[in-house]
Amino acid sequence: MSGDSSKKNGLWRTFHEKFVVEERFVEPAARKGLYRTGVVLMIVGTALFAITLWVVLQSNIGPSVPDESTREWLVSLRTETLTGVMIFLAIIFGPIALPIIVLVVTVVWGFAAKHAWRPILLAGAMLTGVIVSQIILQIIRRSRPPVDLMLFGADHTFSYPSGHVLGACDFLLVTAFLVFSRRQNPRSVVFGFVGAVIGIVLAVISRLYLGYHWLSDALASVSLSLVILGAVIALDTWRTARIPGERVTGELSKADMPGD
Repeated sequence: MSGDSSKKNGLWRTFHEKFVVEERFVEPAARKGLYRTGVVLMIVGTALFAITLWVVLQSNIGPSVPDESTREWLVSLRTETLTGVMIFLAIIFGPIALPIIVLVVTVVWGFAAKHAWRPILLAGAMLTGVIVSQIILQIIRRSRPPVDLMLFGADHTFSYPSGHVLGACDFLLVTAFLVFSRRQNPRSVVFGFVGAVIGIVLAVISRLYLGYHWLSDALASVSLSLVILGAVIALDTWRTARIPGERVTGELSKADMPGD
């Protein structure tokens, strides 16, 4: 019986080290920098969320002055062509298309990379965002903008924070980090995160333009996503980043050594 248990443990350990464990060598300063970045993002995100929440509560869950002015400005920009583009973005970052995209990305990524660590992190970050947003929605219970201003069907659910924006932020920011944190070229890292920011801006504008959210809803989602991104960076660094000479769980080749 103990022999069967040991065999199962050995098989699990082999599977875990081959397909789940992902370890890489980094310089000590680089690892400290990653930890510092993760902590700063969590602090900044928490502070920004607290500010947006304070603004929302000060306005008695209704729109603030920036919320109203932003809505009026975007309503003045509405055209048939622009509305079509914004609806397309809303569908891409919506509750049907985005989960399918995430599922395809994680499955393909896992098979292509032959390990599951980063796909698991991405899926975990997305799921965390969904759970956190649903909890806050039910606690704050903020009403959306007037239904007659919504351009893609009426939505009577709560508004704060925006699930579309939070999903877009989590997917784009976490994916950008998990992909480009393994690159040695700083230019590719910059391009990756610039692309993520552009996608986030488009997601925010789409939700506000179509009349489904206030500006503070979107800002709250961005703030929460920064917290989640910071946690992902810290967790990934703790689990995968090793400095030369440190004991590792899996096997690292010389090609993984910094500077090679």
